[in-house]
Amino acid sequence: MNEPDTTRILSRDSLAGTEDDSPAADDRDRPEEKPATTRTGRRQPWCPVTVEPVMFLSMFSLILQGPLSTQYLFDRMSQEVGFNRSRTSECGGNGSLPPDPLQKEVEALAAHWNLYINLTGFAVGMLMVPLLGSWSDFAGRRVILIIPSVGMALQAAVYLLVMYLELPVVYFLIGRIFSGLSGDFSAVLAGCFSYVADISDTRTLTFRVAILEACLGVSGMLASIIGGQWKQAQGYIKPYWLVLATNLASALYVYLFLRETVPSDPTAKFPAFRHYKTVWRLLSTGGTTAGEEGRHFHRIKLWLYLLCFFVVLTVHSGSVSLFVLYELSSPLCWGSTLIGFGSAALHVGYLSSLLGLKLMQRCLADSWVALIGLLSNIAGLVVVSISHNTQLMFTGYGLNFLFMTTSPVIRSKLSKLVDASQQGALFAAVACVESLCFLVGTSLYNALYPATLHFMKGFPFLFGALLQLIPAGIIGVLECLDPRTDH
Repeated sequence: MNEPDTTRILSRDSLAGTEDDSPAADDRDRPEEKPATTRTGRRQPWCPVTVEPVMFLSMFSLILQGPLSTQYLFDRMSQEVGFNRSRTSECGGNGSLPPDPLQKEVEALAAHWNLYINLTGFAVGMLMVPLLGSWSDFAGRRVILIIPSVGMALQAAVYLLVMYLELPVVYFLIGRIFSGLSGDFSAVLAGCFSYVADISDTRTLTFRVAILEACLGVSGMLASIIGGQWKQAQGYIKPYWLVLATNLASALYVYLFLRETVPSDPTAKFPAFRHYKTVWRLLSTGGTTAGEEGRHFHRIKLWLYLLCFFVVLTVHSGSVSLFVLYELSSPLCWGSTLIGFGSAALHVGYLSSLLGLKLMQRCLADSWVALIGLLSNIAGLVVVSISHNTQLMFTGYGLNFLFMTTSPVIRSKLSKLVDASQQGALFAAVACVESLCFLVGTSLYNALYPATLHFMKGFPFLFGALLQLIPAGIIGVLECLDPRTDH
């Protein structure tokens, strides 16, 4: 059963001295959920399942189409340069035959097109996500869940046209622009996490965020298995019809079943420059829960946690964007089935991270849970960087079994730093950082991969493991400096 959001609001407002501290005031707000709205306009959900299906469906479509589009680009580039992907030369049983000299050219072309497509979508999305996230404080959460679902459906429709008509791959850019203008998947994340922040209290927030991220893992695992098998059996086009249908189903679910937590303000206009100002005001002040003496320290903590979040998500998004290319070519030479199982193994880490988070929270503060997650990710990336056979690659995936305990802890700590009335602006800022993570991660890794093929194919993964030492140091220092822990 969800905790009443009035508990969270009153507890935070009492810190700022803005609410009545009398027992009568506590009795009015504690025992029942009859009031549909609170002082900040939040409304209690009528069902314990709220935005989880939206997260599940959106992530399912994203993971289903990711490997498909990368493999499609690889095949199209192979056709253009005359590369034979029969794999008889590069993946023979004894491995004595050298790989086709055109293989590296195809890999570089596919990586560069991945870079161009992702740059287009994420650059547009980065401008739209903070607007949509902050606007949701006035227009409601449902609107920023419907708009990106429709935008991603339009992207899938454009991709289907390219595949049916065999149009030049440059038309993929049009689909990414449609998705970027709607806020893309980052807007879905901002809406879902803001919604959960509306209906959770400080005790349950971290675990509810982890549940949302577990939904990412379950949907990603299913999409990876289905996508690999389906592509091998029937090609690219039919799985993409499921991508289109899934995004439309997500928008329909929000429209029909999801109750709003923020009453709509009819005077709220979009786009409006004030939404950018709201986000910047939050970042410049550090949140309203801190008094004047602690405001500076809160602002520093807010920026440091955002930096940690940026590094963690940049490494994750960049690594994921390369896994398929890394697995397609020698020495691994995986086909669609193994690629699907590999992606599924990666996403099992979301579920194992949820279980690990729940168990470790019983004896460890959240910061130490996040550090353990970073160590898990570092170990996994190091093993992946030196993988030369299937067994070693799956070992790297296995070592990543706690890698998703870090991001929910950081999201929760950021949410607890600011007032309940600022959650929309906060997650707009987080969504902006997340868009930047995807932009920088995919750009950096897709540029780094072809540049380092000649001396170490797995260097980008090793580079990501080294970068993870930055958030590990920051989180550890902040936990040691702050005597008040979450445990």
